[in-house]
Amino acid sequence: MLTDPFFYAVAIPAVILLGLTKGGFAGIGVVAVPLMALAVSPVMAASITLPILLVQDVVSVWAFRKSWDKGLLILMLPAAAVGIFLGWALAAFVKEAAVELAVGLISVLFALQRLWVERAVKAAEQIEASPGRPWLGALCGATAGFTSQIAHAGGPPFQIYVLPRRLPRDAFIGTSAIFFAVVNWMKVPAYAALGQFTPKVLATAGVLLPLAIVSTWAGVWLVRRVPAEGFYKVIYVLLVVVGGKLVFDGARGLLT
Repeated sequence: MLTDPFFYAVAIPAVILLGLTKGGFAGIGVVAVPLMALAVSPVMAASITLPILLVQDVVSVWAFRKSWDKGLLILMLPAAAVGIFLGWALAAFVKEAAVELAVGLISVLFALQRLWVERAVKAAEQIEASPGRPWLGALCGATAGFTSQIAHAGGPPFQIYVLPRRLPRDAFIGTSAIFFAVVNWMKVPAYAALGQFTPKVLATAGVLLPLAIVSTWAGVWLVRRVPAEGFYKVIYVLLVVVGGKLVFDGARGLLT
């Protein structure tokens, strides 16, 4: 088990952010791995995080088990499996910083566009009434699987397709919870094959698990008290913040 005090100084807020994300505050948890990587290598940070995510998924899926969109899951999960396989196969050749930079740029541009559209009701209604474009859903699902396998950063690609569907708040959270619960279990064989589940990693994850469960329930409690009319605007603002963080990390990684 890791005993470095600085590691826990960054890991504790990272796990709390993951919990809030699993509780419904989509997007903010993507900074957890970069935060933990201040104390350990990114690979170890991701390895410690995955078992924690699996436990948090149980809480979030149970909390929102009655509200989810079956059609979106049927469309996006098979594509996510393809993306996870590509992420595993190409992990030795694709630089994580490049993925972070691309996902960050897409997230920021998408969120800013959506915030601008929300200012014009008629324009927003026209966009929400547009076809679902299944090909885009499959592409976003594959991208979410790929970026999740590479850097646990599958949230923005998933949201790019799902947010414009304007699901009811709980349906959006429930669909997201189920999607990423399945995606995270799909990633387990790849991480195991790479030999990343060492005794030190699993013991450290075990120490952080109680905090992970408490923070997830806290997220469930808090998100249900956010006014529904402002929910999506909060998500778009979070996408800008998270995307900006990914852009910064990706650009810095490519330049160093």
